[in-house]
Amino acid sequence: MIALGNYIVALSNYRARVMSSHPLFAQADIVRGFNRFYTHQIGVLQEHLLHSDYSLTELRILYELASRGDLTSADLRQLLSLDAGYMSRIISRFENKGLIQKVRCTSDARAVRLHLSDLGRAILAPLEQASREQVVAMLERLCEPQQRQLIDAMTTIQTLLGGARDTTYILRDPQPGDMGTVMQQQASLYAREYGWNGEFEALVAEVIAQYLREFDPSAERCWIAEKDGKVIGSVFIVRLDETTAKLRMLYVDASARGLGIGSRLVEECLRFARQVGYSRMTLWTTSNLSAARKIYQKAGFELVEETPVHSFGKDLVSQTWARAL
Repeated sequence: MIALGNYIVALSNYRARVMSSHPLFAQADIVRGFNRFYTHQIGVLQEHLLHSDYSLTELRILYELASRGDLTSADLRQLLSLDAGYMSRIISRFENKGLIQKVRCTSDARAVRLHLSDLGRAILAPLEQASREQVVAMLERLCEPQQRQLIDAMTTIQTLLGGARDTTYILRDPQPGDMGTVMQQQASLYAREYGWNGEFEALVAEVIAQYLREFDPSAERCWIAEKDGKVIGSVFIVRLDETTAKLRMLYVDASARGLGIGSRLVEECLRFARQVGYSRMTLWTTSNLSAARKIYQKAGFELVEETPVHSFGKDLVSQTWARAL
């Protein structure tokens, strides 16, 4: 027995060491820490929520019945991921208190749906209002930009973990402050994903400064892609000569990849170039930027020149692509 006990302890210690070395272990602790912080903020660890006679789970059931209409117990279990026995006890309690009624489904007499009674609605309404007021009080502690930042962060969490992805975004002209954002995004992305050094940030700063100083609205344009108030993409088109436009600094934020924003930005550049009378468009990139290269090829660009170079602290292959308009 002693040997078996020692074996179990050793196995447990081994599993703990393996788990602690998992690459996502530190990130998991951050998520757990956030969960503890937020549940304390909204008071869900209290036995009864909002100083009522009801727990968080019980109020969620009442809320779903109020907002979605009549549901079966199976619907609620699936929606809230609840144990069948636990759900049955809550339903029995609600029925005894007169908060819900069981009704037969009109399309299937064998199916029983749960209907929130007038008493149930009367009890839920002030608790819903109290919940709103609690959140308003939390938001009032923040200034307006911080409120927007918090809401955007919550929306991002819900989108990433919920699986549903909002694909809506807008394209617009640049506004004051956008160019600083574009420079920061470009420099951060290429340093993080490709290890490029400060030479690239200097190049981006020079391109933006030249664009701002020499901007000709009849022949040049910048588009900003925005989603939920955040810049998620950008591109520039500038004059190379009287007949040739140059596409510069196509960027799509990592959070927005897969939405087709890169292709849309290139299409806008081509449309504008034709509209103002250019007959050719060119661009510069490097061979390791494979995602961008696929966008250019799909848009009809062809490789016309490539040269090995040492730039931005890396050995690269410089490429020039072009297409007729």
